[in-house]
Amino acid sequence: MTPDAALDALLAHHRKIDAMEGVLGLLAWDQETQMPPKGAAQRAEQRGAVAGALHALRTDPRIGDWLADAEAGGHPAPVRADLAEARRGWERAAKAPEALAVALARETSAAHVIWAAAKAAGDPAAFVPALGGVLTLRREEAAAVAEGTDLSPYDALLQDYEPGARAEALAPMFARLREGVVDLLGRCEGARRAPGLIGDFPAPSQMALARRLATVCGYDWEAGRLDLAVHPFCAGSFGDVRISSRVADADPLENAYAVMHETGHALYEQGLPEDLRGRPTGTHASMGLHESQSRFWENHVGRSRPAAPWMLGELRAAFGAIGIDDPEALFRAVNRVEDGFVRTAADELQYDLHILMRFDLERALVAGDLAPEDLEGAWNDRFEADFGRRPPHPGLGWLQDVHWSEGLIGYFPTYTLGNVAAAALAAAMRRDLPEVEAGWSEGDFAPALGWMREKVHARARSVPAGEILSDACGGPVDEGPLLAHLEAKFAD
Repeated sequence: MTPDAALDALLAHHRKIDAMEGVLGLLAWDQETQMPPKGAAQRAEQRGAVAGALHALRTDPRIGDWLADAEAGGHPAPVRADLAEARRGWERAAKAPEALAVALARETSAAHVIWAAAKAAGDPAAFVPALGGVLTLRREEAAAVAEGTDLSPYDALLQDYEPGARAEALAPMFARLREGVVDLLGRCEGARRAPGLIGDFPAPSQMALARRLATVCGYDWEAGRLDLAVHPFCAGSFGDVRISSRVADADPLENAYAVMHETGHALYEQGLPEDLRGRPTGTHASMGLHESQSRFWENHVGRSRPAAPWMLGELRAAFGAIGIDDPEALFRAVNRVEDGFVRTAADELQYDLHILMRFDLERALVAGDLAPEDLEGAWNDRFEADFGRRPPHPGLGWLQDVHWSEGLIGYFPTYTLGNVAAAALAAAMRRDLPEVEAGWSEGDFAPALGWMREKVHARARSVPAGEILSDACGGPVDEGPLLAHLEAKFAD
């Protein structure tokens, strides 16, 4: 087959893979937002069937022939990037048998329902066997993927979310970040005394505010929708990018900032180049880079001092009196340091301590050094060591996150990588656009979105995430800009 014909066949096949991935994603989205409780068993079978069909597409032996023929042609750099990404995906999928892919889809679909029920009922013992089943299958997958490479089992799983990353390389940067955060936390007693919001915050008004915030940030409602879910998330790409949130009656800020966070994810997906849709490079470069987008909009915009007048106006329009009368007081309220237990509600300063704890615990789970039945005790001990208190019940402890029930092991470190990248990107944006924050007091975020579109979104997965960051920021990215950002925001 000629190189051009092989390329055409390969790309046509990848469009089928992309479509099937979208179907699997829609099944997961529906399970989170719309599916009735009694549909769990059927949904597990449905997701298993689709996962089997998807695995067959990903491992089609013709892909190897098409790649060999296409790679022999003198294609331009964008096409070579597509070929490289197609080969990486094909070789990764071929290492795990179809039966394992089907079993994982069924197990995680069922485990998610068990987790949600166990969390609601405060019954951790009900989830332990399900977690054990998921962990066994992910270990099996990790062993298959790592075979013949120098990857550790954990690194083999990490590649699904952060291509090229190694835990051994991340650990020293995380340790430096942890040291800096702990030092700053000890100097931030003033941030603990900032008053919060006071008022009446009905759920309909919260959701109306959520829609308004997403709109002002640039979310395209013709390419998305907003729903309620147990755990806020974003799903989809290009013309169908859906976000979800949850409402806390006494705290409208949880919903507001969850929506700004998920809108950041959605803006990335909606901003991918249309001409790459369905191609191997037509996706995000890494989950860490994806998280940088959500953290930028949530923290560097939504919780910033320049945007405080705008946010104050939006809150007053939604709820009336909120017990706060000026932007500076709101800035301090949304950045108050609190002794909570939940990662998603953590203040910006302490957030990464939650992630670094999970990073260490899940590495121990994968290595077999920590058994699922011992996870609660290990979690509580580590939480007490890092935060000085123990979770009062599992729902505020090891049962709080959805990730492990869905098999997302190796995902947690991408949150901190996202915080690191967001701070570096924000600093580079201010360097390139010195007046970028001037319009934030009135909700003018178009220049910021335009900069992200050019520097991050437009490049999709055409090059590695590290190269995208280095090009945007003027060099390699480390924890320095994040620590400087936290120091500037919290030290006063």
